Amino acid sequence: HVQLVESGGGSVQAGGSLRLSCEVSGSIDGTNCIGWFRQAPGKGPEGVAAIDSDGASIYLDSMKGRFIISRDNAKTILYLEMNSLKPEDTAMYYCAARGPCCYTKLSVADFTYWGQGTQVTVS
Repeated sequence: HVQLVESGGGSVQAGGSLRLSCEVSGSIDGTNCIGWFRQAPGKGPEGVAAIDSDGASIYLDSMKGRFIISRDNAKTILYLEMNSLKPEDTAMYYCAARGPCCYTKLSVADFTYWGQGTQVTVS
């Protein structure tokens, strides 16, 4: 079993920045790909970005240039640097893990393990 614990969410003004973290523990051998998803109030979940252990990443197009995903393989921590935040970025952000990454799409259904989420509010 894999455990994911997010942190770093909070309230920020538009134009500000936040860095989310996700600590991954447990039976992680089969979870090469770790990613971020978000769900805004009244909307369905959407993929933000994902990254594999070699650093190859995939982003939702609208996130490119503002959000940066990275991981510390030694500490098994995933990060999401969010810059130039907008009110529409307000959402619950979730960390998720799966086996190999798919580099053409970010699908909720493809990720097996999920954290509890951390709230990001941009005003």
